[in-house]
Amino acid sequence: MTIILRALASAALAVGLLTTAPTTTDTAHGATASRAAAQRTDRKIGQALTIARHQTGDPYAAGAAGPHRFDCSGLTFYSYRKAGFRHLPRTSAAQAHFAKRIKRGAMRRGDLVFFFDGGGVYHVGVFVGFRHGHRRVLHAPYSGTRVRVDRIWTDRWFAGTLRRR
Repeated sequence: MTIILRALASAALAVGLLTTAPTTTDTAHGATASRAAAQRTDRKIGQALTIARHQTGDPYAAGAAGPHRFDCSGLTFYSYRKAGFRHLPRTSAAQAHFAKRIKRGAMRRGDLVFFFDGGGVYHVGVFVGFRHGHRRVLHAPYSGTRVRVDRIWTDRWFAGTLRRR
């Protein structure tokens, strides 16, 4: 009798474990949901890049965050916020801490480029791709200029992304 009770208890335990263990379908659903979230983020980054490109020609203004005047971080703040990234901070240094740092070789269009010197991050722009073998950045350069695309002019920069945060 004891052996039968132990067998029944073991069977019940085994059934309980089997019914609560993740199934292949659950795992596949998790991967699908993860892919869908990544695709949504990629779309939002694409939207942010499009929004930023539409600001080309707008004048630089210190402390301005759009919609018709920008400083460097104001341009990224405006573009990414409008695309749905609600938690992006306002300044280039805060954005550098917020973004996930990535290797230069892993950059994709829409990722951020942070420029630094001995005092820390002083400038930010949006990576728009390569031209003639050189990385190019969309940014609001400095007083007296307008939002434009330039070749990256220094080696003192690093890349950041809002993907996979």
